[in-house]
Amino acid sequence: MRVYLGLAAKHGVIAARSLDRARSIIEEAFPVPAEVIRRDEWHGTGVSLLGWTNEPAGAREPDLLHRLPDRVVGVNGHLADPKDVVRLPDDDVAGCLSAWVARDGELTAATAINRVCPVFHTETDELHIVGSRALLVHLMARERIGYDLLALQSMARQGFFLSDETPYEGVTALRPSSRITVRDGRRTITETPLPEAAPPANKKAAIAELADALVATVEPLRNTAEPVNLALTGGRDTRILAALLHAARVPFRVTTNGLDSHPDVILARRIAAKLKVEHTVIAPPQTEAKDAVHVEHPLMRAYETLRTCEGMTSAYESIVSYLPYSNKPTMSGQSGETLRAGSLNLLQTDLSDKALLRRITTTFCKDGKLFSAAANEHAKELARPWERRTNKLETLDHLYIWYKVGRWQASARAGSLRRGDPVRPFLDNRVARVALGLDQDWRLSEEVIYRLILKFAPQLRDVPIEGKAWRFAAGLSKRWPWQHVPPEPMPTVRTGGGWSWRTSPGPRLSAILREQVLGTLEALEPIVDPDEVRALFAEPVVARPAQAWHLYTVSTMVTGLYPGKAPEHLEPVTVHKP
Repeated sequence: MRVYLGLAAKHGVIAARSLDRARSIIEEAFPVPAEVIRRDEWHGTGVSLLGWTNEPAGAREPDLLHRLPDRVVGVNGHLADPKDVVRLPDDDVAGCLSAWVARDGELTAATAINRVCPVFHTETDELHIVGSRALLVHLMARERIGYDLLALQSMARQGFFLSDETPYEGVTALRPSSRITVRDGRRTITETPLPEAAPPANKKAAIAELADALVATVEPLRNTAEPVNLALTGGRDTRILAALLHAARVPFRVTTNGLDSHPDVILARRIAAKLKVEHTVIAPPQTEAKDAVHVEHPLMRAYETLRTCEGMTSAYESIVSYLPYSNKPTMSGQSGETLRAGSLNLLQTDLSDKALLRRITTTFCKDGKLFSAAANEHAKELARPWERRTNKLETLDHLYIWYKVGRWQASARAGSLRRGDPVRPFLDNRVARVALGLDQDWRLSEEVIYRLILKFAPQLRDVPIEGKAWRFAAGLSKRWPWQHVPPEPMPTVRTGGGWSWRTSPGPRLSAILREQVLGTLEALEPIVDPDEVRALFAEPVVARPAQAWHLYTVSTMVTGLYPGKAPEHLEPVTVHKP
């Protein structure tokens, strides 16, 4: 994981006390043990760029701060081709990254098209402050934390941010495909609009362009010391990646979690056999009695989530815990919905403008009864620019990129980035740009990803998927000898293993969530309706656990759980199966 902080003086030079403060607070903002942090700094006329990482020296290219004759460049994330560092901050460079560039009198930070490697910014009377961690930026601007409670209505409502706001007063997330530049003490922000989608003039050529972009993301992996480990489920998104690695001639192996009887394992085994790659099945632990689990105390879970995700992801989510940094190449299907017009469109069965508009409004304004009038009005203000857009399919597609990827995934993936730098082809800047230029109806039909699979690995043509059929294949029948019809899907198997302590929290866990939220209700009153919150927790077992966790996360944050010392002596909580 890499952390960057850029400082630009509004007048004259950067005070030594500002640099000293940056060095002293990094341990609060970087969620790894202090002893593994390395740093590098560059200082020029009125500008400083500081970088920190837990990567071992020489772990990957380019360097934390890459020196060029006229500037220094930092890369948060990774470049498809490390040699492209000399092109930054151009917004068409392939990779999953944000770019940080400094020279005498000038500081620039730029997001890629999905801003999954974020940039945050604020200012003081003396400085423009730009960084990759929101808390670090905030602590550079003020001595004490100040929370933006109205902005936190989104966190309490959805469990992530549906805006460019952050939990911290005055700190803003830079938009997708945008660039912030401070030159001679003056700041400007420029933004490149997301591509406007259109039906392809030639579908074969469009698939070829997208395929080339995907291949470019994995080509550097051909010479890795050991095979890429792909988490393969047999579903749509990871199946593309298996086919992609095969076509790109990248050595890889696959792992699948589940029992031998589960469709994920059955289908993954068939895919591995067709592609002639090693397949490992990791069976879940089996016990005599499966009627209870011991889970981490919610306060400890919330502490680690706040520490890792900076209050921009709910503790309801399972964040990858810290492990020492590893260079072993890993891959998963995260954000594959980009190739299918986004998860918000995929939720829809009714594609009429009226139904799509309802989805847009609900995305921002759900559960209005639970929130205060001010919070609801703020949510409506955030929704209005999106509701006014003419093309509703495109609107939901872009909402997915701006917020589900650019805020939720950007925050949650911080946990895994501490362990290494996994390659995410679907998050690649060039891949996302090409995909967003393709007609949403076509991507939503799933024909695009199906064609990609057959292009990369035609031997997978007869391996079915689980559950619902490919959307484009509904009602399709074979008319000509050369016309291929996908095989019927494998039925979903009900294994009886659907119980989860997160969705069925039981009375003891519900009581802990209730005690925290209701005990600090005064701190939440600016954004919630107290009576409705009490009603949410009225039953012994909370009926809407995700909502309860969102409120719990915000409550612990604004009442000072983090930054600070980790809670101690908290016993695990036993949750019994209902």
